[in-house]
Amino acid sequence: MADNNIQSITSKLWAMANELRGNMDAGEFKNYILAFMFYRYLSEHQEEYLVTNNVIDIPKGKTPNEVYMAEAAGDDLADYLDDISSMLGYAIAPKDTWASLNERIDNAQVIPSDYQTIFDNFNKNAELNKEAVQDFSGVFNDINLGDSRLGASTTARAKSLNNIVKLVDDIEYKAENGKDILGEIYEYLIGQFAASAGKKGGEFYTPHQVSKILAKIVTNDVKENNKSFTVYDPTMGSGSLLLTVGNESPHGKKTGAIKYYGQELNTTTYNLARMNLMMHDVTFNNMNLNNADTLENDWPDGPDEKGIDHPRSFDAVVANPPYSAKWDNTKSKLKDPRFSDYGKLAPASKADYAFVLHSLYHLNNSGTMAIVLPHGVLFRGAAEGKIRQTLIEKNYLDTVIGLPANLFYGTSIPTTILVFKKNRTNKDILFIDASNDYEKGKNQNTLTDANIDKIIATFKDRQDVDKYAHVASLAEIKENDFNLNIPRYVDTFEEEEPVDLQEVKKMLVQDNQEIAKLEAEIAEQLKILGV
Repeated sequence: MADNNIQSITSKLWAMANELRGNMDAGEFKNYILAFMFYRYLSEHQEEYLVTNNVIDIPKGKTPNEVYMAEAAGDDLADYLDDISSMLGYAIAPKDTWASLNERIDNAQVIPSDYQTIFDNFNKNAELNKEAVQDFSGVFNDINLGDSRLGASTTARAKSLNNIVKLVDDIEYKAENGKDILGEIYEYLIGQFAASAGKKGGEFYTPHQVSKILAKIVTNDVKENNKSFTVYDPTMGSGSLLLTVGNESPHGKKTGAIKYYGQELNTTTYNLARMNLMMHDVTFNNMNLNNADTLENDWPDGPDEKGIDHPRSFDAVVANPPYSAKWDNTKSKLKDPRFSDYGKLAPASKADYAFVLHSLYHLNNSGTMAIVLPHGVLFRGAAEGKIRQTLIEKNYLDTVIGLPANLFYGTSIPTTILVFKKNRTNKDILFIDASNDYEKGKNQNTLTDANIDKIIATFKDRQDVDKYAHVASLAEIKENDFNLNIPRYVDTFEEEEPVDLQEVKKMLVQDNQEIAKLEAEIAEQLKILGV
């Protein structure tokens, strides 16, 4: 389905959602509509599994849900739920399926407690498959069924939830060619909610154009014949950046070839990421997501070929962490292997380099890391200057890319992408100044495909480009005291055309003559009026 058709569907959905949410903030309302979209997806995905794998036989004149209701009853229910959860990682009982819920709504049989019961049952059944508990348990816990803005009474709130269910049920999620586009609609809505949420939107969503740059960079050296590909985002937000990396990887179309890893502090956003990945056909055994503070709780170790735990490393690491966030930089952190090799800790008021070092620690020796940060990391001194110098001397920093201002939700500041590699043989650093290449918008600037292609082509070519890019030697970096401020390396100054003083003088004479003529005409008119 074409993008404009998806936008047509989502625009209609967005307009109707705004009517339903009343006085509820868009950022909070998203928890309801996106969660119900996910519940519909899970239920219909389960139904597809039951039919295509001949778990149930559908006689003529019967729906899959009717057969499931009849067969998975009584003592047989537990066996059905065990079978389903062993394959899908979750299981939904017959009376709780999306079809059953809609039927009850249509027949005015929903009571206020039904929604809580449905989600409680889901959490209970999520415990059946121990390998998938982390992926499904509590995924709907952010739905505040008692929020008074849904209605003043339990009955009114149930009615509001019914309206959301019916709105989600009306979504056309199949393209003309039969392709499931529900994941694309879901992703589009996440972007819309992020835009409406203002500053808070930046906490869970990286603009897709920026995600594409990071994704194209970290997959640039990936070969399709590689057996598998792992990507990690330590501040994953809604998971959109992880999915973009998957789409850019040559493994993107191979089922199970990409393993997604991510960590997110905000529980609501963590739940959003779990939903987002699964609605894009990432199965529970191909993703490992944690709800934790990345700087306080390092990513868990993983076993090597001999079963011995060691720090987990990945083929690609991408991140768009909170800019200049506060963190606990007590001296004990210097014993943390993530930070111990750099002599200094990032300041308590600016955790930018703490995120850099954490991410770099988990990058394998042949991989690529790309992280978005504020420009201050390029030139700030003291501890940050020392860390920056050590990173350069270790020859880890590969590229510095300056982006335009006002690209991100919640902040108008210009940002930079830092690219790191551990296996570099060259000792120079590529600087790209893309700060002037963008499409201006009413509230926010955007990058066009041409802008992105120019950045990536320059990244690959690694050559000087007049007023756009420069490959700086280590000696040049040292001359600048390891200051990476982009204007020191890329001169974007445009000389003004020389002024023709004689022409200016001539134009001044003409202006004076015209002024004198107008003054004379005004004086004549005033004389006629007797003034």
